Amino acid sequence: MKNTALTHIHESLGAKMVPFAGYNMPVQYEGINIEHETVRNSVGVFDVSHMGEFYLKGKNALALIQKVTSNDASVLTDGKVQYSCLPNADGGIVDDLLVYRINSEEYFLVVNASNIEKDWNWISKHNDLGVEMINSSDEYSLLAVQGPKAAEALQSLTKIDLAAMKYYTFEIGNFAGMDDVIVSATGYTGSGGFELYIKNKDAEKVWNAVFKAGADFGIKPIGLAARDTLRLEMGFCLYGNDINDTTSPIEAGLGWITKFTKDFVNAEEIKKQKVEGISKKLVAFKMVDKGIPRHDYGIVNTAGDNIGIVTSGTMSPSLKEAIGMGYVTLENSKAGSEIYIQVRNKNLKAEVVKLPFYKG
Repeated sequence: MKNTALTHIHESLGAKMVPFAGYNMPVQYEGINIEHETVRNSVGVFDVSHMGEFYLKGKNALALIQKVTSNDASVLTDGKVQYSCLPNADGGIVDDLLVYRINSEEYFLVVNASNIEKDWNWISKHNDLGVEMINSSDEYSLLAVQGPKAAEALQSLTKIDLAAMKYYTFEIGNFAGMDDVIVSATGYTGSGGFELYIKNKDAEKVWNAVFKAGADFGIKPIGLAARDTLRLEMGFCLYGNDINDTTSPIEAGLGWITKFTKDFVNAEEIKKQKVEGISKKLVAFKMVDKGIPRHDYGIVNTAGDNIGIVTSGTMSPSLKEAIGMGYVTLENSKAGSEIYIQVRNKNLKAEVVKLPFYKG
């Protein structure tokens, strides 16, 4: 089990630690609901240092990214970030990721912790363009400082104008006295904030500086459990739950990051799905009957026929309602459709709804 550079701090704060993607990670400190509300209303800090980071360098770096990702990275300019995915050869998804353009010959990719080796091997396999690839995953710590007060709480630590930064942009500069910190206006909570990419040796200093600067704003450490409830309220996909090697970007509602203006791995097959239609679709739903949907619970129609499976589910701390996402047959995918979730051998009524669940 790997530790992050901050594991000892989480343990000293009394965090409940769990194994996640091969790392010893804090799942909660005070409790999911309190931590969730902290991020929605003020500011919280996640240690997400388990995420993977790759550099792609050289004159063909963009060409390689265009080949392996579904989105069109040619629209990126320096300091811009893009959400994308790596399609596989079978119509599924290798991983979802962020693409950062540092300059025309240098890109920074951020991938999911459980897929670091798989992604590296997949991109390497398609690198017949002489692109220099560097796996920096073990060198970086990553803090996600999220919430409506994040910019205000962090501003004293940098000359970068945080409030002026647009969503999905980044700057590299001095932060908390450390040079070359990547300050990114991104995050997976839907409540705004920043992600800070720091070298491991500087992680503890930056963590301490962030908590000192944020003290007047009610800053708190937040675990991975609240990260999951926050992202689910927004309808953000989690790899391994809502998307995987067998789900296509079209089925997952990720057509918006799938651009057929360029050629990429398995583009023809995915385009065929878009043109000819799909048989299943990822939908959001709210429970009508009392019960909490969980990953892998069955979904049936009014006649009791099996029509799909739950991929994510929880009791929403913000809405005080049970919510979930899952794949269902196309005829049951429209908003307003009545579906039933199989919870402990009971078929409980739910309604298909539009995303996001949480509207802020």
